[in-house]
Amino acid sequence: MNSEEEFYDAVTGFDSDNSSGEFSEANHKVAEMLDLDPHQSSRTGKHNGETEIQENGIKRHRTSLPAPMFSRSDFSVWSILKKCIGLELSKITMPIVFNEPLSFLQRITEYMEHIYLINKACSHADPLERMQAVAAFAVSAVASQWERTGKPFNPLLGETYELTREDLGFRFISEQVSHHPPISAFYSEGLNKDFIFHGSIYPKLKFWGKSIEAEPRGTITLELLKHNEAYTWTNPTCCVHNVIIGKLWLEQYGTVEIVNHSTGDKCVLNFKPCGLFGKELHRVEGYIQDKNRKKLCVIYGKWTECLWCTDPTTYETYKKNEKRGGEQKKLKPSEDVIKSENDEADDMPEVQDTVQFIPGSKLLWRINCRPPNSSQMYNFTSFAVSLNELEKGMEAILAPTDCRLRPDIRNMENGNMDVASKEKERLEEKQRAARKERAKDEVEWQTRWFHQGTNPYTGTSDWLYSGGYFDRNFSDCPDIY
Repeated sequence: MNSEEEFYDAVTGFDSDNSSGEFSEANHKVAEMLDLDPHQSSRTGKHNGETEIQENGIKRHRTSLPAPMFSRSDFSVWSILKKCIGLELSKITMPIVFNEPLSFLQRITEYMEHIYLINKACSHADPLERMQAVAAFAVSAVASQWERTGKPFNPLLGETYELTREDLGFRFISEQVSHHPPISAFYSEGLNKDFIFHGSIYPKLKFWGKSIEAEPRGTITLELLKHNEAYTWTNPTCCVHNVIIGKLWLEQYGTVEIVNHSTGDKCVLNFKPCGLFGKELHRVEGYIQDKNRKKLCVIYGKWTECLWCTDPTTYETYKKNEKRGGEQKKLKPSEDVIKSENDEADDMPEVQDTVQFIPGSKLLWRINCRPPNSSQMYNFTSFAVSLNELEKGMEAILAPTDCRLRPDIRNMENGNMDVASKEKERLEEKQRAARKERAKDEVEWQTRWFHQGTNPYTGTSDWLYSGGYFDRNFSDCPDIY
């Protein structure tokens, strides 16, 4: 590899398929500094991929990872990124110690954690209430990122992930359709044929000295089939702070516009930057308007806590009173409200949030409490903990390209850091070799489950599901592992 290629690979992204040996030493250093025994697991229930079945026939998913998270305190991301200020990051190879044991395709699947909000939207007869539920779903989709400062593994070209949750009523399939630039396409549908949720994501990453910023690219589309409605939006910008020194922390900012292409209604949500003194940290504020731009309701809250809505007049009156120094009431969580709004919260403690409550407001969404051992599990939610679980018999029916079969992620999850690092390098080298072979034979990469097309609602370029995955004909899947 010449020096020009090495420089390009070093500055343009994460988990490169053109990694240099400079970072391999850092990867191998990880295992020497850890004293983890993968057999000393805090995991409950069945081991070795076996799933416990409850009396009601529903699968009980695992509640913890096989091995606890390792410390990143002895590693400095600054030593790697200091030469990359202001440049796009699409190929930088980071030591595995900065990862979390999930692929980005699995991270995308976390959009479905609050699927009850889609079910709510499907059940409402009033289009305003449907938009409120969709807006809450869009905010909840980024909530799992709170305190998640480990980066997911970049998917290999052709990598896939499927998830079927009969208890939650959906199935999901995603594929890495491009490596440079990295593009992930996904498709989900309700098992009752009541909705379709699909899109493609290719965030543009930049390093700004003290922070790493992920600018969202790609359209997200939700179709409510019963109502013949389609909603589209893009995610806010995500930024990780204190990558040089101090505790890492994350914020979301930017404007998210959710458009109902059937009614012309629009929801405009402003994810506010934290500001100089952090007063606006995590705040979300916006409104829903009809096709004539009349404001129908105001939405407010925090993407890390909860979301409320109220009518515009009440909201403006409250804000004016607040400016005059009127009494500010803090929300007191109600167990009855939590349970009525989210059945999944039945067995969870109450969430003490900090949003100023405007009397008469309606609760749209509240974040799920994380498991008590979440801090030892990369700050995963209960939903995220289950994503890489390999149940007994699953290997026989999964596509050979499924994330659960990736040896680097599997070994990292089990605490085998040295093996995980070596496997990561082997997979990247295999991907490089395959790409060179295709270039030599002048063969174009062919995606398997998605194709490039046009979003029927926005008219923009998009990756669309080609169908057929759940027929389980995997004979022509690429060998990527």
